[in-house]
Amino acid sequence: MALHWKLVIDCADPIRLAGFWAEALGYRVEDHTTLIDGLVESGALPPQAYVEVDGRRAFRELAAVRHPDDPADPTSDMGLGRRLLFQAVPEPKQVKNRLHMDLHVEPGTREAEVERLTGFGATVLRQVADRGSVHTVMADPEGNEFCVQ
Repeated sequence: MALHWKLVIDCADPIRLAGFWAEALGYRVEDHTTLIDGLVESGALPPQAYVEVDGRRAFRELAAVRHPDDPADPTSDMGLGRRLLFQAVPEPKQVKNRLHMDLHVEPGTREAEVERLTGFGATVLRQVADRGSVHTVMADPEGNEFCVQ
């Protein structure tokens, strides 16, 4: 049995997508400053592998968000529960996602949530009313599809 899980999402700009999804889900961006500092001090991480973001050190090619109520490792701030990890890959997204998230909102608030999400980088792809479901298909800033129901 798994102790915890993370969903890994390939992308071009992990830091940007982590910020987007932290806002979208009410998650927190993990602060890897202590972990990075230790890796730098031991010589295991070169300076070009990290950047400064909002006064903290972040991996250039990895960023993660976690649910604020779930436990985290105290030395690395890595979530030990519901977690999304964004990793940089060289190739761009090419086809429709085989896996996507559905964001469920309070009844009557879907349109307001869609507006909120477009305010920080999402785009509306289409409205769907099919098989008893009414939802909005959207894309995050890198084109990854998700639904708001």
